[in-house]
Amino acid sequence: MSRAITAVLLICCILVLIGGCAKLPDNSERSFSYAYTEPDNTTISKNTEEHFDANPGESGFLLLKDGMDAFVARAVLANAAEHTIDAQYYLLHQDTIGGLFIDQLLKAADRGVRVRLLLDDIGLEGRDFNLEIINEHPNVEIRVFNPFGRNTGRTFQFLTGFGKQTRRSHNKSFSIDNVATILGGRNIGDEYFLADPQFAFLDLDVFIIGPVVKEVSYSFDKYWNHELSFPISLLIKQKPTAEESRRAMERFTLFIQGQEESAYVKRLNTTDLAKALKENAVNNIWATGHVVADDPEKLVTDTSDTTYHLLEQLWPYFTSIRSDLLIYSPYFVPGKEGVAFFKELRSRGVRVRILTNSLASTDVPVVHSGYANYRRALLRMGVELYELKRDLGKDIQKGAFYESKSSLHAKAFVLDKEKVFIGSLNFDPRSVVQNTEIGIVIDSAEIANQLIDPFDNHIAEVAFRLELKKDQDNFEYIVWHGLVDGKQQTFFAEPFTSLWQRFMVRLLRLIPAESQL
Repeated sequence: MSRAITAVLLICCILVLIGGCAKLPDNSERSFSYAYTEPDNTTISKNTEEHFDANPGESGFLLLKDGMDAFVARAVLANAAEHTIDAQYYLLHQDTIGGLFIDQLLKAADRGVRVRLLLDDIGLEGRDFNLEIINEHPNVEIRVFNPFGRNTGRTFQFLTGFGKQTRRSHNKSFSIDNVATILGGRNIGDEYFLADPQFAFLDLDVFIIGPVVKEVSYSFDKYWNHELSFPISLLIKQKPTAEESRRAMERFTLFIQGQEESAYVKRLNTTDLAKALKENAVNNIWATGHVVADDPEKLVTDTSDTTYHLLEQLWPYFTSIRSDLLIYSPYFVPGKEGVAFFKELRSRGVRVRILTNSLASTDVPVVHSGYANYRRALLRMGVELYELKRDLGKDIQKGAFYESKSSLHAKAFVLDKEKVFIGSLNFDPRSVVQNTEIGIVIDSAEIANQLIDPFDNHIAEVAFRLELKKDQDNFEYIVWHGLVDGKQQTFFAEPFTSLWQRFMVRLLRLIPAESQL
């Protein structure tokens, strides 16, 4: 055995040993709590009673396509909360939106509202101290899902933790009083709410009011009370002193005060949704819906066991598709099973259209490498592929796109122009097999049209259409068609990318790591 191989094996052993040293505190004494049990007695429920009576068994839905409207909706719900706020997120950034979001939670807590904030640990390195200061509020409790050990570096744990630390809770929901919720694709950060001038995600949430919210709360309670949900106070090594907490809150107050005159906050007050709320003119669409969610047990169960998988709940909807399927998915890696599924749909004459990110627009090139492996097969069977442009250049519809680098982050499926799935689920192995997700299936042609019409009317302006062609030697190659500065152009390589970017994607395609994409 060569010295090089010996050295590599030694390094691997050391990494495993270091990762194995990661320890978590005993979590068996954690308290259990549940969603508010009398949502019908809330002001929101009473004010909407007429609609509930007119639409028995249905809930009210409002799509939140615009990032500013999406934040306004969360702020309005936080202000309207009378008893509880339950928020679960994959990422909560330390930026303008993150600060404004925490401010809304603290203001509600000051009014006596019980706030439960559940965060995945993937983005919380070095943040225990500040989270514990927020957690000290008597009406706030913060928990961390599937935490890394605090006694060992995260990188080592991640590298050695396949099957544990590589599997994350990707769920996103914001609920109040068990009567209203927002769920969808957005994390809490500037780029998700049009507050970042350099980068903007094209994203989607849905505001929901009514009986289906109880299903979201049921899922939240499962995660909140699960053994992988650790109180932040249990994880922190050294708690802040009273003086440290006071100073931190003073700094936070000054930060929030500094935002009151910012251009972003001023624009929040003038969004279409803000105006509609002031005029009591919000038009919810009433329909039936059903929440689909991974069980938290998914993260402690072998990936081959699909008992706790969201896809098992979604699959009957997919297999019953008759004529049309439209997919919005920023990270699209269908795998062999997905390709077989699309082939079966096409054999029945089902039209399949997919919008995903281009290499230029994606924020995760390694996922694009996985997707690129399947483009030819999909195009060959007649699947229609579209890839979002990186720089949209102008507003296609007010607020929907931003004058910065744009990247698709919305996750939605439209089935037969009648049913819509909106949630946190990407069409890739990581979402389906590794992580946990949540979403809702809405039975409404009207909501379906709100996602179909922009695609039909604007797809040529915002995305490239892929076409599979053959040369004189019968070799297949892909071309990209799209409008550039108002003129139709055809590209024979991934548009607006460098030779180096394309080389790296080709290299990444050789790595057998599809299950992690």
